Amino acid sequence: MDQQRSGASPRPASRLAVGVVSAGRVGSIVGAALTRAGHRVVAAAAVSDASRARAARHLPGAEILPPPDVAAAADLVLVAVPDDAIAALAASLPARPGQIWVHTSGALGADVLRPARDAGALTIALAPAMTFTGRDEDLERLAGISWAVTGEAEARFVGEALALEMGGEPEHVDEADRARYHAALVYAANHLMTLVNDAADQLRAIGVANPERLMSPLVSASLDNALRHGDAALTGPVSRGDAGTVARHLDALAGTGIADTYRSMARRTAERALDAGRLKSADAEGLLDVLARPSEEER
Repeated sequence: MDQQRSGASPRPASRLAVGVVSAGRVGSIVGAALTRAGHRVVAAAAVSDASRARAARHLPGAEILPPPDVAAAADLVLVAVPDDAIAALAASLPARPGQIWVHTSGALGADVLRPARDAGALTIALAPAMTFTGRDEDLERLAGISWAVTGEAEARFVGEALALEMGGEPEHVDEADRARYHAALVYAANHLMTLVNDAADQLRAIGVANPERLMSPLVSASLDNALRHGDAALTGPVSRGDAGTVARHLDALAGTGIADTYRSMARRTAERALDAGRLKSADAEGLLDVLARPSEEER
């Protein structure tokens, strides 16, 4: 992808000079993915020792510069900072006609880059549907993932091209739907992490030495079944309407800190099971009665 400097807007062709603001977990990996796609990361902002180490590892050709100098040196400005910092950063950095500005926030659309757009840049929200741990395998995990693309007509076209160049699949998300899109991913990915770690804590508390090994086949199969078959894959006491088992679970979890979460998730599971026809209304009555009882802390 290369810019057409004689025209109003850039169009896909070959190589862009990329500036990364900043070289955090996401910025360094997306910058490396753009390098793999044939672009050149020429500059990066990196303040902390960890960011400088990431830049050295993943962006070896980049000069470490202050953010305004990074933006000035780039054809493509990659903004990869916390969501709440994007608007102020976009207002503080220099932008020019012919540039492409991209941010990687899942929750925000392209409007947050309005100052750059007002200066003549093409602005795109381009968020990878992936979690970043700061480890080297993050780059390999980008292969084949989806990228949420938001932008006006030509910006969307360029964003889709960038996603394809990085080996991903573009998914158009309207500006007004970005928060709901991101909430769905957080609900699935981040809350799954909490559920699994809470479950591991309960097993560890009763003497299971390696709860991760014990749970891995079960949790992996459950996730695979959910993605392949949806609600049709639901199993367990809630889908059977087994109120007695659920009541015993709640008694056993009293005082652990997760009883209320279990209750809420079981109620939501029952709602989905009823809607999907996996749980009959008659079988649900006793279950829902158990789930409606106040916890011991509320009594």
